[in-house]
Amino acid sequence: MQEYPIGVTGTPWQVAEKQQWFDAQTTKRSYVEEVLEKLDKPVDNFEKVQYGELDYSSRDAKSSGTYPLFAHLSTHFNSNLPTVLVTGGVHGYETSGVQGAIDFLLNHAASYLAHFNFIIVPCVSPWGYETINRWNPDALDPNRSFYLASGCNESFMVMDFVNQTLIKNQTSLLMHIDLHETTDTDNSEFRPALAARDAITDMPEWEIPDGFYTVADTSNPQSAFQKAIIDAVSKVTHIAPSDENNKIIGAVTISEGVICYDKKKLNLCGGFTDAEYVSTTEVYPDSPNATPDICIEAQVAAIKGALDYLI
Repeated sequence: MQEYPIGVTGTPWQVAEKQQWFDAQTTKRSYVEEVLEKLDKPVDNFEKVQYGELDYSSRDAKSSGTYPLFAHLSTHFNSNLPTVLVTGGVHGYETSGVQGAIDFLLNHAASYLAHFNFIIVPCVSPWGYETINRWNPDALDPNRSFYLASGCNESFMVMDFVNQTLIKNQTSLLMHIDLHETTDTDNSEFRPALAARDAITDMPEWEIPDGFYTVADTSNPQSAFQKAIIDAVSKVTHIAPSDENNKIIGAVTISEGVICYDKKKLNLCGGFTDAEYVSTTEVYPDSPNATPDICIEAQVAAIKGALDYLI
């Protein structure tokens, strides 16, 4: 793995190194234009709710500095129906997760309202979206921060909002699908940065898989559910093959395109609820056989495949 240009090998980052990393980030696209403006108009049978705001104005002169956080809820929660959570943009740089959640909300969710209540959070990490980044400004990974003392507001705010929404509506989650991507920059930028930040000298290496795969929960993989997602997505894009060791990103493949992580132990977004059915999608946007539209379609197909299976 290539050496990262910030910090001293073998020494964890302190405040100065984290500031140096932050100072190197630049705004590359607009959260307002690419996310908020798409959600400006009312969505039939859904209520738009601002569940918080991230304020980085005191340290970030390169962007708006403040980021309102929005979710869309079924307008009328039906206690006789199960509830589904869709999250995107936990890692802001993973574009199709954000855009896939928006596309599903605007164009597909209505056809499922007879069967489910919905909580849809399209972009958990808007600063990461604008800077095309895995971390937040404090060099924290939101998708390793879904616990109360993490100090990561992106994670805490959505976790608190979802829990309060479930309590208010006297419902529990049947399904949580968290929309992600695995990109070439995982190996060229983000994993080297992680190794430098945490002084990891034996970071495992793996090739980025070419294709779509899902991450199930180790303690409750729900193999038939994962297969339904894989089958639905395979009609849109190719499924990632296992490597010569029957692994994808270092994890054993339990079936075509499916691996497992211990989501609660790793403090992943997919582990913060007690939903019976949980899946993390992983789209590969850098494939020569993929386009941005195909990646978005794959995310939507994954959601629909999951819901169709439950129906």
